[in-house]
Amino acid sequence: MPRCTKIVATLGPATNEPEMLERLIAAGVNVVRLNFSHGKAADHIARAGMVRAAADKFGLPVAIMVDLQGPKIRVGRFENQSVLLEPGQDFVLDADCELGNETRVGLDYKELPRDVSPGAVLLLDDGRIVLTVERVQGNEIHTKVRVGGMLSNNKGINRQGGGLSAPALTAKDMEDIKVAAQLEADYVAVSFPKSGADMYMARTLLQAAGSKAQVVAKIERVEAINNLEELVEASDAIMVARGDLAVEVGDAAVPALQKRMIRIAREKNKLTITATQMMESMISSPVPTRAEVSDVANAVLDGTDAVMLSAETAAGKYPVETVEAMSRVCLEAEKSTDYQLDRDFLYREFTRIDQSIAMATLFTASHLKVKAIAALTQTGATALWMSRVKCGVPIYALTPEISTYRRLSLYRDVFPMLLPQDHDQKQLVLSVERKLVERGLVQLGDLIVMTVGDTLGQVGSTNTMKILRVM
Repeated sequence: MPRCTKIVATLGPATNEPEMLERLIAAGVNVVRLNFSHGKAADHIARAGMVRAAADKFGLPVAIMVDLQGPKIRVGRFENQSVLLEPGQDFVLDADCELGNETRVGLDYKELPRDVSPGAVLLLDDGRIVLTVERVQGNEIHTKVRVGGMLSNNKGINRQGGGLSAPALTAKDMEDIKVAAQLEADYVAVSFPKSGADMYMARTLLQAAGSKAQVVAKIERVEAINNLEELVEASDAIMVARGDLAVEVGDAAVPALQKRMIRIAREKNKLTITATQMMESMISSPVPTRAEVSDVANAVLDGTDAVMLSAETAAGKYPVETVEAMSRVCLEAEKSTDYQLDRDFLYREFTRIDQSIAMATLFTASHLKVKAIAALTQTGATALWMSRVKCGVPIYALTPEISTYRRLSLYRDVFPMLLPQDHDQKQLVLSVERKLVERGLVQLGDLIVMTVGDTLGQVGSTNTMKILRVM
């Protein structure tokens, strides 16, 4: 079996050169993340062009995911770049302050004074500094430092327990959605969504810009957990964004939430990406810690579609080695995957013909011990349904659509291939067999289960399952 769990890698200063990008893809990157919190539109468009060129060079499907910045809830800048806060001291967050000092600092998010009240706990710099709100006077939030430390420019602010009113999509995000459409992004991740309405708005804006990109909800707010099922329904995928989420709900709550999110997404036929600090030590070390290895392996065992690297590949010293290490861990964890197909079918309801064919194919492939599943698909829906139930048989998704081909690279257990459209079903079947044999994926005498539609090339037309012996 090839590696079933996919790897998302973030581009940045360490991976800007075409040669390095090619090495990342050769090492096993399936999806490239463009972080729109940094850089200009022209930079991202240039990087997207390099990704497409590198993927074409290797003949591999590599998806591009644009990650929108979302609302900037951060402190402003200091006169001397940073200050040391001592426990017990008074400190003011002042929406009108331009340059901060030892007693106060400005705010990028000017509405924060309206979102807090006495007793609220604010966590700065990913929770490293903790402030308790004592009173609010106009645009000033007067706090007491509970946990001190060095606070530098533009560090993030979270409110313990959530409750900040900042909208998920800012004016900058709306402009960046147009850039995502221009560079033909395959996925667009929305930062800090609170409800399904945020995701519907992002999808509407993408469609208006002429984009076919699918939307990813980054689950990183308390409100997102409270509206989890609604957010999953409104999205094509979710990202378990453990950084900001841990600050808002407490780090001890995150592992159980991760398992719950992945389970709900799979049940609703949606994709999942597990992210944040998966191999953070490899920013400066050529090998991961044992805890990081366990973290990645557990995400694989939970059933995540993909594991994501952030600073490790964007700014780290060992981006290629990190991808290689993550790939090894995924492969080893996948060997321990428990396949209980009959149990997984017990409570599933099939509402469409193509979905029923997909489920019947999985059942047949598992019990007949076939070598491969070949799913002929226009949109990737048949392959998606198959990938939501673990059966231990690789799913080769063959499509004539280049956008589907790239998008499928995020699906766990699915391996995309481009196949030219042929309206002669007999010739199409022969082409599939030949392609799998040429790539060494099946041999003469092997059994294949294939799904296809009577009306070739029509969306949602899959209505046939064929069991074939390679001749």
